[in-house]
Parts: sequence; structure tokens; C-alpha cells
Amino acid sequence: MATPDFVLALREHIGHAPLPLVGTTAVVFRDEKVLLGKRADNGAWQCIAGIVEPGEEPADAAARECLEEAGVVVSVDRLALVHQLPRITYANGDQVDYTDIVFRCTWVSGDPHPADGELTEVGFYDLAAMGDVDDAHVRRIALAMAEDDPAHFRGGRVKR
Repeated sequence: MATPDFVLALREHIGHAPLPLVGTTAVVFRDEKVLLGKRADNGAWQCIAGIVEPGEEPADAAARECLEEAGVVVSVDRLALVHQLPRITYANGDQVDYTDIVFRCTWVSGDPHPADGELTEVGFYDLAAMGDVDDAHVRRIALAMAEDDPAHFRGGRVKR
């Protein structure tokens, strides 16, 4: 994935130290299918995801990432999940703590295609045929599918 310029500028100051970032995941539905892409860096199949830019609304980031990475226009319909991902340490030693904001989205227009080089394949796939998608993304999809459910989150309890 391409690293945003603001992250590169922060890294000049903090080195490899843990950096808290906000990410967004777009679970995009078209009929009974979900939009999935195969990442260029590790070959994993997942929903469209990316980093929220400074000053950007998370829902706008979800829509932007869908257009940039997959060439599709979406409507962002509702919040599905807010959660903290386990710390990631990249090959270069950079550490990141992502807060992931997951949205249920609906396809509006555009034929899915790898648009910016971050994905090698992208398309709409039947929900029953998601064998190569990891459990974390299957959970995001399941929570986004439940149209009338409230958003899910962890924490918020008083610790004694």
C-alpha cells in the first residue's frame, strides 16, 4: 500500500515508534455480492481499505479509497464497526496502531478494476465463495450485512 505523505513526514520525526492512525474499511455490496481485492503487497483478499487523511471524514475516506483502488463509486450507507487492530510492525520496522472504522457501502457505478497498483485483482464475489478471505474481513462483512443492526465496538467499560 502506498504510504500517505503525512505519514512519511511524521516518520521523519518519530522513526519507527508506534504511530496511531485511523483507517477505514469499505464493505461494498452490489446485489448479493461483495467487493473484494487482492493486495499487491501480500496477496491477501480483503475489502477495500485505507488511511484517513488529516481533516478528512472517515466516510469520505472510504468512498475515496473505493474510487482510487478499485475504480468504483459508492454510497456510504452506515457505520458497521469501530475497532482497534493489533499493532502492526512492517518489514522496515515501522509500527502502527490502527483504529479501523468499517462502513457498509453500496455500489453506484464503475466497473471494478485495479486502479492504482495497490490491488492486482478486484471484483464482486458471491458471499458463499469467500474461502480466501481471512476471518477478520469475514467478520467485517458479516457485521456490514446486518443492515438494521447498530454499529459494533469494543471497550467503553469502566475498569476497576
